[in-house]
Amino acid sequence: MTGSVAASAESLICVIDDDAEVRGSLESFLRSCGYAVRTFASPDAFLTCDAADAAACLVLDVQLGDANGLDFQDQLLGSDSHLPVILISGHGDIPMTVRAMKAGAVTFLPKPFEEDDMLRAIAEAVARDRERRAKRNESALLRARYDGLTGRERDVMGLVTAGLMNKQIAGRLALSEITVKIHRGNLMRKMEAESLADLVRMAEALGVREAVSRYNHG
Repeated sequence: MTGSVAASAESLICVIDDDAEVRGSLESFLRSCGYAVRTFASPDAFLTCDAADAAACLVLDVQLGDANGLDFQDQLLGSDSHLPVILISGHGDIPMTVRAMKAGAVTFLPKPFEEDDMLRAIAEAVARDRERRAKRNESALLRARYDGLTGRERDVMGLVTAGLMNKQIAGRLALSEITVKIHRGNLMRKMEAESLADLVRMAEALGVREAVSRYNHG
């Protein structure tokens, strides 16, 4: 348990359940395990709270009075939210479970669930969230580096990662080969690329390949 507490100290777990007793029980249990917890009686209450953006995991009941947890899961997906979701229900069945898992749920737990099962599911959800946020941060950093290139450096990067040699790039852009080498060195430094393969990976992530199509067909 100590390891779980240390690993989860900064992870916010949100719970949506219309049963106050369930909310209170889950909150007490998860807080005792070292998690920060926010509970809500309805999806609308969750969406109007800042916690929605900070959450690392959402524990979501299927039966929510006038609302349906599976429908809300679909709503989250439609809004391009990648928040890991754990579905819980006292009346689950196979079709319900299949629908939840196809929509990307971490797992579907029947009520009453074992505490260890919930902890394992939350640990997996938190790990997914950390990976998601790390990738998002990496993508933002990569985009910032690319935005810092000059227009000519972007041209050279597009052609280099399309497989053209310096001499070919010079011909395409009406530059000297030495100038191309200078631009290439500058863009490698600015992008913090350690190799051509590294730069190609970055170009793929940024979608730079589309930007060079005008050279290949011009």
